[in-house]
Amino acid sequence: MTTAAMTADHAAARGAVDYDEGVVRLFTIATVFWGVVGFLVGVVIALQLAFPVLNLDLPWTSFGRLRPVHTSAVIFAFGGNALLGTSLYVVQRTCKASLFGGPGLARFLFWGYQVFIVLAASGYVLGITQSKEYAEPEWYVDLWLTLVWVVYLIVFMGTIMRRREPHIYVANWFYLAFIVTVALLHIVNNLAVPVSFGGAKSYILWSGVQDALTQWWYAHNAVGFFLTAGFLGMMYYFVPKQAERPIYSYRLSVVHFWSLIFLYIWAGPHHLHYTALPEWAQILGMTFSIMLWMPSWGGMINGLMTLSGAWHKLRTDPILRMLVAALGFYGMSTFEGPVMSIRAVNSLSHYTDWTIGHVHSGALGWVAMVSFGAVYYLVPRLWHRERLYSVRFVSYHFWISTVGIVLYITSMWVSGILQGLMWRAYDELGFLQYSFVETVEAMHPFYVIRAGGGLLFFLGSLLMVYNLWRTARGDLRDEKPYVAPVGAAQPAE
Repeated sequence: MTTAAMTADHAAARGAVDYDEGVVRLFTIATVFWGVVGFLVGVVIALQLAFPVLNLDLPWTSFGRLRPVHTSAVIFAFGGNALLGTSLYVVQRTCKASLFGGPGLARFLFWGYQVFIVLAASGYVLGITQSKEYAEPEWYVDLWLTLVWVVYLIVFMGTIMRRREPHIYVANWFYLAFIVTVALLHIVNNLAVPVSFGGAKSYILWSGVQDALTQWWYAHNAVGFFLTAGFLGMMYYFVPKQAERPIYSYRLSVVHFWSLIFLYIWAGPHHLHYTALPEWAQILGMTFSIMLWMPSWGGMINGLMTLSGAWHKLRTDPILRMLVAALGFYGMSTFEGPVMSIRAVNSLSHYTDWTIGHVHSGALGWVAMVSFGAVYYLVPRLWHRERLYSVRFVSYHFWISTVGIVLYITSMWVSGILQGLMWRAYDELGFLQYSFVETVEAMHPFYVIRAGGGLLFFLGSLLMVYNLWRTARGDLRDEKPYVAPVGAAQPAE
């Protein structure tokens, strides 16, 4: 089929609605670009921890400045562009309406968000931050992001309000919760008084334990609503579409939504066990964290059971395999998180590499994998191609990334537990058995393994870039179709 014919079919299939696919294409390109940048910086700082000489004795290339660049590039640049792009794609199709505000407002949203990313990254490298634990950008970046985020809410909510479909699909509820809650978290956590409007520095409004609680109320709920609720919206659309099956239980998805957003907002204090925070607040955070098991696993089960009658597709569809693996990592991370929130476990795990392993099992396994699956789904449709350049390359990407993730998180689990045990070991006289330097030395082999795992993950992303570039060009790689072996199990009717 020619490209012109495919474009005509595409237009006919969407009816009279003139969907804005241009802005989704821009967000998709930005997602892939910032993903590669974020993964590359992650490999660099992992190597810096294993081999400190790579810090180069320069302030701009030190671990302390590159680490927030990596964190923000992966979460807000890669993940944020994936969320904005997919949400604008999903809301148009599930509402059967074009974007509110037209192409102009949507383009401002895209370019405004990219300006925010560049401003934040440059501030990190130059040392211009609010000095919070997550090295928040300074006040001028916060104000710009607030403006961009309000535009995002207007575009998304306006599109829902002008919908032609009476029902609001559950993916849009998750996206909307992510948009509204992140706005609230961002404003409260970043309240600051500029020293002068001609300078970059400011004084934060909170101090002491109030600042700690505000910071973790923000940080953990950024995990809950940016890295969980938003990507669950992605999952609820792309898993059924790729599996060509309706969601397993729509009723469960609604219960999942309301229980998740109610419980998650209370979980932040579990990061402050054994601190000056009142003990009742610590226990409250721990209790709600444990309760989060139920809605989190309800969502995972709902996604996995959507494949009922379609499990055989995992043999031939690496995109679906990627999405299912993401759900598996989501379930594992949302089991591990509540376990680590228990005070007795937290006394061992906190401040260790175990937390780093936990974070990356969610970030690489859940967030990145579900984003990869969504991007692989979108690119042929956005560029009106028959299929991806190479489905086999997607399979290679899946296995390279999976091996990289496993190396990363297992090395950090072992490293973190070893750290915790060494820090609390005492000799027969009651003195600490190991010096801090000895614990750092013991971590070296695990840091090398982590860097190797991160490198594999980065190489997998480069393979994805090549595959998507050839797809956008309209190239097709000759590949033999998969043939099921004789006697293979057939899907249930």
